[in-house]
Amino acid sequence: MPSFRSLLAAVLAATALLSACSFEKPTLTLYSGRGKALIEPILTKFTEETGIQVDVKYAGTTQLAITLLEEGAQSPADVFWASDIGGLGAVTAAGLLLELDADLYEGLDPRFVGAERTWVATSNRARVLAYSTARVDAAALPASVFDLTQPRFAKRVGWAPSNGTFQSFLSAMVKAHGRDAAKAWLEGMKANGTLAYANNNAIIQAIDAGEIDYGITNHYYLLRARQANAAIPIEQTFFAPGDIGNMLNLAGLGILKTSKHKGAAEKLIAYLLRESSQEFFATTTFEYPVKRIGNAELAVDSLRTYSPAVSLEDVPDLEATLALLREVGLL
Repeated sequence: MPSFRSLLAAVLAATALLSACSFEKPTLTLYSGRGKALIEPILTKFTEETGIQVDVKYAGTTQLAITLLEEGAQSPADVFWASDIGGLGAVTAAGLLLELDADLYEGLDPRFVGAERTWVATSNRARVLAYSTARVDAAALPASVFDLTQPRFAKRVGWAPSNGTFQSFLSAMVKAHGRDAAKAWLEGMKANGTLAYANNNAIIQAIDAGEIDYGITNHYYLLRARQANAAIPIEQTFFAPGDIGNMLNLAGLGILKTSKHKGAAEKLIAYLLRESSQEFFATTTFEYPVKRIGNAELAVDSLRTYSPAVSLEDVPDLEATLALLREVGLL
C-alpha cells in the first residue's frame, strides 16, 4: 500500500503537470492569402510579445476560401486572413466564421467591419494604373479602366488574372456593370494583347524593364519598388472619380468556428489593430491603415473621391468569377 508521502508526491507532480499545461501557449493555425513577405515580420513580433506561435498556410485568398468551404467543420484553421473581402464574404456566407466580440472592432469605421460582424479589416489599398514616365504621355492617360481595350493600348498593358486581388476587382466589376459588360471587357483586353503576369510586383518590374507601358495593380507595389530604386521611371494614377478601376480593396481576418483557440485568435486580431501594427502597415507594406495613426485620417481624401461605391462583401461568389475567367480563357 502506497505511503502517505508517496501519494502526496504523486498529487503534487500531477498538479504541477496540470499547471504547466494550463499555461502552455497555444499554436494558432492561420490560413493566409496575404503573402509571406508582407506579414511574416508582424507575426514574428506577435509571437515574441505574446508567446503564441502561429503556423501559417500561405496560398491565394481565392484558393484558401475554396479550401475552407471544402473542409467545412473539419478545417484545422483558427484564423483566415484574406487579401480581399470577397474571400471573407464567401466564407461568412457559408457560416464558417464566428461573430466577433464588439470590443475587437470598437472605434473602427463601419466600412472596415463585416455586415455580420464576422471579420475586421486590417489594412486597405487602392487599385490604380501604373505607367512608364519614359514612354507614356501623362496628358493622354485613360479616364476609365474600360478604355484600356482601345487600339492605342494594344500590347502595352499588363494584368494578373490569376491573382486574388484582380479576381476581387473583377467580381466588383460584375456587380457594378453586369456579367456581360465584364466579359466583354475581358475579351477586349485579351484581344488587345494584354500581357498576363503572376502578380502585381511582376507588373511593376515589367514596366521598368520596358516589356509594357501600363499595368493594372495595387497602389503600394510601386511605393515598395521605390524603396529599392527611388528614381524608378514609373508613376501611377487613378482613373476618373467613381470608376471601377479605382476599387478600394480591404485585407481582413476572421475566426473560424472550428477554432480551438478563440482567445489566442482574438489576441492576434487585437494586436494587428493596435497603433504600432497599423503604423507597420502604413510605413512597411505601404498600405492604408484602418485606424488613426496619430492625427492621420482613416484614408486620404483622394480615396474617398476616387473609389467607387461598391460593397466588396457581397460581390458575386468566387466560383462565378473563376468560371468567367476560365470561360474567356484567362485561367
